[in-house]
Amino acid sequence: MDVKSPASNRVRIDAEEILAGIREWVEIESPSHDAAAVNRMADKVEADFRAVGAGTEREPGRDGYGDLLVARSAWGDHDKPGILVLSHIDTVHPIGMLKRLPFKREGDVVYGPGIYDMKGGAYLAYYAYRHLVREGMETPLPITFMFVPDEEVGSTTTRELIERAARNAKYVLVTEPARDGGKIVTARKGTARFVMRATGRPAHAGAKHEDGRSAIREIARQIVDIENMTDYARGITFNVGLIQGGTGVNVVPEECRIEIDMRVPDAATGEEMTARLLGRKPYDPDVRLQVEGGMNRPPMQKTEGVARLFDHAKKCAAEIGFELRDVPLTGGGSDGNFTAALGIPTLDGLGADGKGAHTDYEQIYFSSLEQRAKLMLRLFETLE
Repeated sequence: MDVKSPASNRVRIDAEEILAGIREWVEIESPSHDAAAVNRMADKVEADFRAVGAGTEREPGRDGYGDLLVARSAWGDHDKPGILVLSHIDTVHPIGMLKRLPFKREGDVVYGPGIYDMKGGAYLAYYAYRHLVREGMETPLPITFMFVPDEEVGSTTTRELIERAARNAKYVLVTEPARDGGKIVTARKGTARFVMRATGRPAHAGAKHEDGRSAIREIARQIVDIENMTDYARGITFNVGLIQGGTGVNVVPEECRIEIDMRVPDAATGEEMTARLLGRKPYDPDVRLQVEGGMNRPPMQKTEGVARLFDHAKKCAAEIGFELRDVPLTGGGSDGNFTAALGIPTLDGLGADGKGAHTDYEQIYFSSLEQRAKLMLRLFETLE
């Protein structure tokens, strides 16, 4: 991969124009579990790509999720391996979050729900493509853009489609947000999800308390053990993020259910910790315990192919005028985990710099937009 002289230097990258486009995308709220809302976002992205001559197609959503949108460059043979750009258009924020966290700019900081994770990065990829079209430029490789509707919940309905597209790609670029001052991601932990259910024996909480067997009590003891399986030295984390159970305050609870998130640095550790969790036994022999689940995103490791792609990106960045660095390992999962596990050279974290993903202060830095757009554009121009 040779870094050629930048044709992109002929026309200025306009950060104000980029921000105006990001605002349009951010102000279309699109929580993962609201298919209609996600599809409104897909409609907007599809219209923007069609306006600059890209071909688009939709894969209808299923299981209550929105459509997957694919846009293809107007040039190149898309039957041959090219560049796959992965973005997601769903967010964790519910409808109405825009009122609590309205789009606003304060100096270098720009706030908005989903602006960092990851509508800012998704728009940067579109902007780089639009810049090429404006310049009448074509890239050595065809470019396919995939906008995923359910990434924030594990890409459960789209993983197969992502992997199918990746198998026809030479490189994968993921527009998840930059980390720690503009670093990109070359390695991610694997993720797993589990559901644990306890079934006890109901009883009147006053008259026959001794006859009951509390499912909530059982789960409470399990939660302490599960959280204590976190081992920061080994890069292992467990989080019990959801819990529900019981029928009334005056009833010994028969049912209780929790959902568990696990992050691990490698496949072997994933197998070890999965076996430990699936093998949990109840403290109370009169309570039935069930655990289901497993790995849903394999670890993304910095393979030789990923390292070569990162080195190429570093050269592009140096040409633009900044030093590009990567994060050694991050706990967040992305669709890049799937593609890297297939052996496809994958660069992640190419989106806007900022902080506060999934929070009520989510933000990007305006000063990062021009730099990140130029980097995306140079990768499009030079990968071959």
